[in-house]
Amino acid sequence: MTDPDAPAGSGRNETREEQLDRNWMELIQELRVLQTGVQILAGFLLTLPFQQRFETLDDYQVTLYLVNVALAALTTAFILLPVSVHRRLFRKRLKATLVASADNITKIALGGVAALSVGTAALVFDVTAGRRVGLIAGGVLLAVLAILLAYVPVHLHRKARKEEQ
Repeated sequence: MTDPDAPAGSGRNETREEQLDRNWMELIQELRVLQTGVQILAGFLLTLPFQQRFETLDDYQVTLYLVNVALAALTTAFILLPVSVHRRLFRKRLKATLVASADNITKIALGGVAALSVGTAALVFDVTAGRRVGLIAGGVLLAVLAILLAYVPVHLHRKARKEEQ
């Protein structure tokens, strides 16, 4: 049986429950991708204090390093949060709440990954090429990620809505 509230022309023949299940599985897959990236960046960051060159970092670089470690830990927590929410809401017939909250949490996690990427790149460039280059690299990457993660999805959504009319 199809969902009477499903948008016309959606191309899907699924109930609301089936749609929520599909949305949940898509969100979990996206979180898996994010988790891998964060784990790689966090692993890289956690090895730095054990390198000889780490002792030569100035106060700015150490602060940037610690901010990145904190971002990695917080982003990991946000990536794990939907699993925790799922455990608490499991079998309580709250799948719509679960999917909506996981959607919002995933958006926050994406922002965390972006900030972590910017911070890590800025740190690496700062240590290897100097403060000015580090700031430029961080700024350029921030701009590129803002375009890719914020502007492009909004632009594609607007374009799709115009084409529907």
